[in-house]
Amino acid sequence: MVEWRHNPAFTRVEKPLRLDKARALGYKDKKGFVIVRVRIKRGGHKRPRPNKGRRGKRMHIRKNLQMNYKGIAEQRTARKYENLEVLNSYPIGKDGVNYFFEIILVNPNMPEIKNDKTINWICNPKNKKRALRGLTSSAKKSRGLRHHQRRKKGKNIRRSMAK
Repeated sequence: MVEWRHNPAFTRVEKPLRLDKARALGYKDKKGFVIVRVRIKRGGHKRPRPNKGRRGKRMHIRKNLQMNYKGIAEQRTARKYENLEVLNSYPIGKDGVNYFFEIILVNPNMPEIKNDKTINWICNPKNKKRALRGLTSSAKKSRGLRHHQRRKKGKNIRRSMAK
């Protein structure tokens, strides 16, 4: 992790660090799959505490983070690698300053991907820019779209992604 801190924020790696997790999320060791290690700064999401007024109810400094760090990492990677699609991601570590994630990217233009029936759904035009539209697993989680059977219909859904 000491070396990771000094590397660039986006580092392409040959093989995933957690192969079992990557395989469970859809990674295959074939052409068209790319693994990128991403560094994200932690913290800095607290609201400033008001310095005037006598309003105890509003004096809290709750976190103002509307997306999880994993979703932020996926979005930044999608912007950096425009020709690749984000399949999924998983955490690989954190220190006092940074979070580190490995993002699984797929090249939908490769014939190996187009001919593989388990992953060729990502070649469909409706799956373009999944991470930027909030369609990856972590983005759906931060939008409140998990555990849909426990809540009432239409309640508790965030329709759009935060900045």
